[in-house]
Amino acid sequence: MSEQLLDCLVVGAGPAGLTAATYLARFRRHILLADAGASRARWIPASHNCPGFPFGVAGNELLARFRLQADTYGVPQVRTRITQLSRHAGGFTASDGERHWRARSVILATGVVDRLPALDGLERAIGSGTVRLCAVCDAYEARNDVIGVLAPAEAAIGHAAFLRTFSRHVCALAADDAPWDERMQQRAADCGVQLWPGPQHLVLADGACVVDFADGRRLRLDTLYPVLGADVQSGLAAALGAKLDPEGALVVDDHLQTSVPGIYAIGDVVSALNQISVAVGHAAVAATAVHRRLQANYC
Repeated sequence: MSEQLLDCLVVGAGPAGLTAATYLARFRRHILLADAGASRARWIPASHNCPGFPFGVAGNELLARFRLQADTYGVPQVRTRITQLSRHAGGFTASDGERHWRARSVILATGVVDRLPALDGLERAIGSGTVRLCAVCDAYEARNDVIGVLAPAEAAIGHAAFLRTFSRHVCALAADDAPWDERMQQRAADCGVQLWPGPQHLVLADGACVVDFADGRRLRLDTLYPVLGADVQSGLAAALGAKLDPEGALVVDDHLQTSVPGIYAIGDVVSALNQISVAVGHAAVAATAVHRRLQANYC
């Protein structure tokens, strides 16, 4: 077990966690950043809505810049996956199954894990923009494409309607094989969305996603948005009784503190708009709140 009691343990080194750690280091706090190396941001081929990068920035490049800034202020990091949090008299104990760290407070930046369709070459498809994971982030780059939304029937129409802002050729594909009832058909007609049944097979070919259906039809999509949900990585706090929303995201107060005093949550693990700019804002608020909550560290 680490002999020193940390002021704060930050779990997760995506944009949120790295920003929080940088703030806390600049507040001259004794911290540790623990990360398993699986930030969702690594999937981004190029983000064009990240403030300060008018010509776009790849996710890995952006993470490298965040890491460099944290390194500049001496943020200590350990590559590991924290699997358990428990309480002790002075705060919390975190464990990766072998090692243990004690901290007065914890900031969770553990994010979500997207549920993705079975598609050979998926990572390559994401890198080329044939498969996209966030319409708020990059639908502008898919404007005028033939776009498909793969999601449970009810959700598919809503997401497809959002994408009609960017293209007149938007298709909703039912991931759950649910029939398109009369109400759904009318809603799709009202917003100009084509309805398709659940796909039998998806394949990446010639820079497009080709969809085969059980009835023999085939659909070629320039861009596919799978909206199959995500698994929120909120288990560490949930095990201590932290309040969750219906999707499993952590519920926080105005200072990003969960219902467990001393545990804060930032970024996609929180019930909010999943955007880098939001995550960075969360980090600034939470790190400042943690600093103010701790005993003064006058020099």
